Amino acid sequence: MGILNSLFGNGISQELQEQLTKKFKSIVDPTSQQDLDSLNAISDLKIKKDTLSLTIAMPYPCKSLWPSIEQNIVHELTQLGEINHVTVNFQTKVVSHDAQKGVSPLANIKNIIAIASGKGGVGKSTTSVNIALALQQEGATVGLLDADIYGPSIPTMLNIKEKPQSPDGKSMQPLAAYGLQVMSIGALIEEDSPMIWRGPIVTQTLTQLLKETNWDDLDYLIIDLPPGTGDVQLTLSQQIPVTGSVIVTTPQQVSLIDAKKGLKMFEKVEIPVLGIIENMSTHVCSNCGYEEAIFGAHGGENMAKEYKVDFLGALPLDKRIREESDKGKPTVTAEPNSDIALKYRKMAHKISAQIGIKKRNYANVFPNIVIQNN
Repeated sequence: MGILNSLFGNGISQELQEQLTKKFKSIVDPTSQQDLDSLNAISDLKIKKDTLSLTIAMPYPCKSLWPSIEQNIVHELTQLGEINHVTVNFQTKVVSHDAQKGVSPLANIKNIIAIASGKGGVGKSTTSVNIALALQQEGATVGLLDADIYGPSIPTMLNIKEKPQSPDGKSMQPLAAYGLQVMSIGALIEEDSPMIWRGPIVTQTLTQLLKETNWDDLDYLIIDLPPGTGDVQLTLSQQIPVTGSVIVTTPQQVSLIDAKKGLKMFEKVEIPVLGIIENMSTHVCSNCGYEEAIFGAHGGENMAKEYKVDFLGALPLDKRIREESDKGKPTVTAEPNSDIALKYRKMAHKISAQIGIKKRNYANVFPNIVIQNN
């Protein structure tokens, strides 16, 4: 019965308790496909006369779905004879979840999501930015770490011009953009400065950017990885607690070959793959409206079926995405009600919902126990 037993009381009859439990088990969250009882989403419940008041704490950010969930709750519960009115309050309650074995959780970061691609040029950074913004708009506190040391593009996409500040000379304050907390090597160097570094320096820089940034109680940190399966990805798997990963690919076979390598890498290091996003799925002519799969059709979807992971969705090759990224105004912010923004938002729902139903990590819940010899 989940958490319901502890909420019943205040004169609620046994019969009504059973009816309410049955109703909550019949109300299913559309993204996770879990009922409200299984999600432990009911955090408060009171009945006064014929009015039922309850608080729903969703385990993933989904503000845009609240009205439809509320509508379903009110419809179901007012069918009970003892209840004529229902008031629903919503909360977003994101907790820390398990990462790969042997890696300690980081303070002030509940969940880390790595967004990767096997090949460059597939729109991974654009996807990372828009997914991060979608999660933020849906009610989460979100950070974005640009881990592409050689080709940092996040500052351009978010129109970040300032340098990070270091009040104590030891750590940096994250930069702010559209409600996100952001860090990138691109904000520390000149735009045209090449990073002529070997692998060990690159991985050390990534670790410093992550651990020496004063992230402020993040529900999610999105890490935009460089292409490939090299030093940065290895450091990520060995030293950074990653809750899950997302693979971005185009439907083209050349892209899929490398995307599969990235997926197998995450499997070997025991980082769950939350799903696959197919970018540049089709092109719609801006003049005549003709839609064509110029890079092939259903490549990402077929890959997801082959490896038994979720297909998170497909995005078109649309010049608006490119134009808005170049201007530092990502699509989710520039056109929040557009079809493309809705696609990003749905992907963000799927990613965070998968995390929301994972096993919780209690490492940050319990205090450290120190034994001293006096």
